[in-house]
Amino acid sequence: MTSVPDSLLPDPDLPDDDNEEGDELYEHHRIRVDRGQELLRLDKFLMNRLSNASRTKIQNAIRAEAVQVNDKVVKSNYRIKPLDVITITLPEPPRDVKVVPEPMDLDIRYEDESLLIVNKPAGLVVHPAFGNWNGTLVNGLAYHLSNLPTGRNGEIRPGLVHRIDKDTSGLLVIGKTEWAMTHLSQQFFHHTIERTYLALVWGIPKEREGTIRGHIGRSLKDRKVQAVFPEGDQGKHAVTHYKVLKTFQHVALLQCNLETGRTHQIRAHMKHIGHPLFSDATYGGDKVLYGQRTGAYKAFVEAAFQVMPRQALHAKSLGFVHPVTHDHMHFEAELPADFEAALAKWEQYATPQE
Repeated sequence: MTSVPDSLLPDPDLPDDDNEEGDELYEHHRIRVDRGQELLRLDKFLMNRLSNASRTKIQNAIRAEAVQVNDKVVKSNYRIKPLDVITITLPEPPRDVKVVPEPMDLDIRYEDESLLIVNKPAGLVVHPAFGNWNGTLVNGLAYHLSNLPTGRNGEIRPGLVHRIDKDTSGLLVIGKTEWAMTHLSQQFFHHTIERTYLALVWGIPKEREGTIRGHIGRSLKDRKVQAVFPEGDQGKHAVTHYKVLKTFQHVALLQCNLETGRTHQIRAHMKHIGHPLFSDATYGGDKVLYGQRTGAYKAFVEAAFQVMPRQALHAKSLGFVHPVTHDHMHFEAELPADFEAALAKWEQYATPQE
């Protein structure tokens, strides 16, 4: 038997809020059964093979159709056979680090017995990591929801199935039960989650709509940033769709839709095509990239940076199927004040071009 986990592993060399290979927090296993394996129920087989996977978690995954044998959905009582190929998607397992619940003023846009939607402000780290063990969204969630499935004993990252960067604002969905987390993880894995971001970028893309395809992985020159590998020889498959909503003299407001969820995906992809996010220090957007670099214009841009001293990226909307009711859920979050202020400055500087 061989098990190849695609689980997301921490790296102390990455920034505090960027300790993942991707923004989607699940693990995916592919298991090829040995030739000499005797017939055994699928759920029992997986319990014997996977660490951090209880029978309840495995059965939830099977019910959510997150387990397939030879590319087909099966039931718990399926008996595995030699050379069967099993794939399973699970919420990322808890880590050993304990989370201290902390009172926090959370902007909760929706909540029921299965999940909640949080509008995260810029500057808030999503989960504890090196250098940020306290004051994170997870600390606040642990206080707000004392019986989250992965939070009862204080393990790390209770309820999360995805994340956004520290200095990105916007919506996150939080699973409150094992079933909800498993169901949502499966939707992320199959790219059926609808995610829309608003991004202010330097320059004006030649095409009003486009798709950026290019593997994303840690840069070979600087492990703190992500690089695009267009030949696909490194990194992981990544796809970003964009549409120009509004243009100004030297910047453009884009709508970006994620097909995949890699760390810094929009930021890395936009830099790759020559349009870094405005005020994004990590990817070179915190300097004048278009227009004159002296005089009144430079002073204007520097003032705009002061208004929005972080990357101009906002997770505007989320759409998914509810794990219990199976209704299609859709949520939107308005632009935060700093983003609105930056847009207002550019509108004052130059009349928008159609």
